[in-house]
Amino acid sequence: MAKKDNTGFFEKVYDAAREIPYGKVSTYGAIAAKIGSPKAARMVGWAMNGSHAAFPPVPAHRVVNRNGLLTGKNHFEYPEKMEELLEEEGIMVRNNKIIDFKEVLYVFND
Repeated sequence: MAKKDNTGFFEKVYDAAREIPYGKVSTYGAIAAKIGSPKAARMVGWAMNGSHAAFPPVPAHRVVNRNGLLTGKNHFEYPEKMEELLEEEGIMVRNNKIIDFKEVLYVFND
């Protein structure tokens, strides 16, 4: 059985993630809905895991789970890197969870 090529899906995910503004975050599910695959949040996670080599760069640190948890942190150079990048943008994190999640949540308009 041939391996499925997910390149088009992954690129759509990366393009959506690039829309998330500095100082904001979004979720795997919101990105899945944005690209027309609302039941594919888990696949968005897979795409984000491989986003570090994408060009132009993908702000993967701005994508969290629906509760504001940094579930993708282990796919960075080191686990604390995701939190560091978020805090550099003014997003506060405690115990791997975004504080005031609803205030920093980015909502896609289309």
